[in-house]
Amino acid sequence: MKQQLEEIRLRALAALDEAATPAALEELRVKLLGKKGEITAVLKQMGKLSAEERPIMGQLANSVRADIEEKLEARKLAINAAVLEEKLAAEAVDVTIPGEPVELGHQHPMNQVLEAIKEMFVSMGYTVVDGPEVELAAYNFTRLNIQEGHPSRDRSDTFYFTDDDSILLRTQTSPMQIRTMEKMQPPIRIIAPGRVYRKDEVDATHSPMFHQIEGLVVDEGITMGDLKGALETLMRQLYGEDAVMRFRPHHFPFTEPSCEMDMQCHKCGGTGEVDGQVCSTCHGEGWIELLGAGMVHPEVLSGCGIDPEKYSGFAFGMGLERMAMRQMRINDLRLIFDNDVRFLDQF
Repeated sequence: MKQQLEEIRLRALAALDEAATPAALEELRVKLLGKKGEITAVLKQMGKLSAEERPIMGQLANSVRADIEEKLEARKLAINAAVLEEKLAAEAVDVTIPGEPVELGHQHPMNQVLEAIKEMFVSMGYTVVDGPEVELAAYNFTRLNIQEGHPSRDRSDTFYFTDDDSILLRTQTSPMQIRTMEKMQPPIRIIAPGRVYRKDEVDATHSPMFHQIEGLVVDEGITMGDLKGALETLMRQLYGEDAVMRFRPHHFPFTEPSCEMDMQCHKCGGTGEVDGQVCSTCHGEGWIELLGAGMVHPEVLSGCGIDPEKYSGFAFGMGLERMAMRQMRINDLRLIFDNDVRFLDQF
């Protein structure tokens, strides 16, 4: 048995010296030291030895095993080092070659306009609020004084989730005005930007998903003059002191009296024509509707626990995409959603 162990030692060390790959090394490990390996096979014969021979052979077997394990580890380190050197040589990088420039992104044009609007209103003491896009019809319509049968509640205009039309994708961020008035007492000054959804994609100024910014001010002595002053301040900061606006009477269930504000079309300059053709952006009107506004209806205030005899307020809602169109002189709203880098790089 002693001679057998010494032969295993010599053969194993020689074979390990010749092993050149991790796979060959593992094969030798299993062959020599595995459960069915040569060392194990020899140790199984220990029972045939006398009591005096067993410790001597056991010590020799452990010595052979230790020598093989030491050689295995040494070869493993050497082979791994060789593999690494080979890989480094194959993947060598010439650090003197100029690197490729990394293209940096920038804010989407809509976000640029949104940040400008938020900054302007925050500087005037407004707070920015956010709320759920999946909304209850009670907040989206009913508590805004929009009763059953109103055209905006029709399924042809609104994305509903339930058969009873009680849950929907919000069509406006106005529900945040109700949610705010439920939790706060005047004075209130908020804007509520966010995504809204309507079944509307008929032309260059409409999309079924768009972004809206709602505003609400409630305090003692608030008048239509305050509303007009806030909106004119916003437009002149965004579009310059020479920006041309107009206010038109309108009707909204949430406000009374109500109005709409238009901005002179940036493509045709208010003429309604471009190169003798009807302007495709304003459809020949010369104006682009930007927002609806008005004084908060007393019933809406009362429904939120605010005394309309003591407090008054104004509210407005504007489409962020249309604001961006005017700011960036974009002729088709749908370009904003195409994510064409050639278009976005212009801004």
